[in-house]
Amino acid sequence: MKRILVFMFFVGFVITCTNNISQNRTVLDKKTNNKMLIGYCNREGLKSEPFNDWFNSEFDNYIVDTLSLDSISKEKFDNLQITIIMGTWCGDSRREVPRFYKIIDNLHFREQNITLINVDRKMKANDIDVEKFSVSRIPTFVFSLDNKEIGRIIETPKKTLEKDLMGIVSIN
Repeated sequence: MKRILVFMFFVGFVITCTNNISQNRTVLDKKTNNKMLIGYCNREGLKSEPFNDWFNSEFDNYIVDTLSLDSISKEKFDNLQITIIMGTWCGDSRREVPRFYKIIDNLHFREQNITLINVDRKMKANDIDVEKFSVSRIPTFVFSLDNKEIGRIIETPKKTLEKDLMGIVSIN
């Protein structure tokens, strides 16, 4: 029994280490000579240097429109899967993604339901098939229920992030 527990602990440890290695990877942006995130990422990657300056500033200064969020169905929202394709080099991503994180914090959304993918200037993310999302501009927020896409916010919201999110979640 002890051997099984030790083995399970070891396997869990290896999986955790492997997952951490594959997230929040930085590379050098050849155009600017600055670091950029590439591939799968999470909020911790965005809050690390040098990205934390713009992430924290935009997050802290954004005022969430809580009135618009009141009509979002919590039941439907809890089952939502969100894929965010962004670039840390992109001004629109630097503005919209921190704001979006503040909105989902306000809604107490489970962060494990978010897949965050950072792309380079050619819209590539190493071995991740970003083309399947048909992304032409970033950031792109893809909302899915039961593995079916129900809506998107592309580059900038049509109205506001809150109102666009409310429209996507309440329609479907």
